[in-house]
Amino acid sequence: MAQEPPAQDLMHYEAMAQEALRGVVKAALKRAAAPGGLPGAHHFYITFKTDAPGVSGPPDLLAKYPDEMTIVLQHQYWDLAPGETFFSVTLRFGGQPKWLSIPYAAVTRFYDPSVQFLLQFEPPPAAAGEQTDAIVPPAAEPPDGEPPSGEPPKIVSLDKFRKK
Repeated sequence: MAQEPPAQDLMHYEAMAQEALRGVVKAALKRAAAPGGLPGAHHFYITFKTDAPGVSGPPDLLAKYPDEMTIVLQHQYWDLAPGETFFSVTLRFGGQPKWLSIPYAAVTRFYDPSVQFLLQFEPPPAAAGEQTDAIVPPAAEPPDGEPPSGEPPKIVSLDKFRKK
């Protein structure tokens, strides 16, 4: 008896799930942008692809991080403006305020170390002419190091939902 090939996902569930989880990032940023700011000890490490379509910021800053960059939203950030498809924020780099605009689609990691909550996303599609089968090293661990409790962070990844 011949086995049927696996059905093709014409619904694009993987993309829908990624988009839904990016909604968590958007909602968290909207909460941080509210008048009360970040509640309690919450703060965010946001890693994004600097070469993704729609990312904008000072060319000298983006040139220092040609692939990926992690920003921290904790005490010193200004003008946080979460939109529907991107967010913008002003942060200090080398003592100078610098404005960044980042599409949610460029975000590859969202981490709140205060509660050990981590979301990881597939990187955005490669730009035209870029090699797509290269192995990309994971983003560096957040500077906080090991969680205070010694427990690993809660990771929400779509891998657990994929069929083996």
